[in-house]
Amino acid sequence: MVLSTVKWSVEDYHLMIKTGLLDDRPVELLAGEIVEMSPEGEPHAFFSSEAGNYLNRVLGDRAFVRHAKPITLPNGSEPEPDLAIVQPLGREYLTHHPYPENIFWAIEYANSSLEKDATIKYRIYAEAGIPEYWLVNLQTGELIIYRQPCGREYGSKMTLKDGNISPLAFPDAIVPVEAIISA
Repeated sequence: MVLSTVKWSVEDYHLMIKTGLLDDRPVELLAGEIVEMSPEGEPHAFFSSEAGNYLNRVLGDRAFVRHAKPITLPNGSEPEPDLAIVQPLGREYLTHHPYPENIFWAIEYANSSLEKDATIKYRIYAEAGIPEYWLVNLQTGELIIYRQPCGREYGSKMTLKDGNISPLAFPDAIVPVEAIISA
């Protein structure tokens, strides 16, 4: 006997949310599957909050930094990156979460979720055309920057422990790696 799993659409997922079926369940939709999110440890919560606040100050009104909120992707996914730096569309987000064309880059902080963030989310973000994906490895204290999405991969990868980086969307914004990793 072969078992088949059901792939959920974003619309199905929204209906489950609307009916309260997923209330109090920390989940996200990844490639049509409803996946439990790992609990946030103290370092994860601290670093992502501090980095989000820092990016808010650096980017000002040029971008909106969303903390652990959904983004809607065309590959049957609605992940909740730790930080999503998106176009500041204001009230438009009352009718939809940011789509790929609204997203400048996504940031994930990973400790217990490292394998998921480095494989599943990596592929989902690349496939959706998210131009830049920053993965903070809390185990090693490294910032891994992926750029140039092509299919389910990124064509460029940089691993940093110090120095400065400028996001592709804002080349004039100099971001010290320490502001993202060690706040």
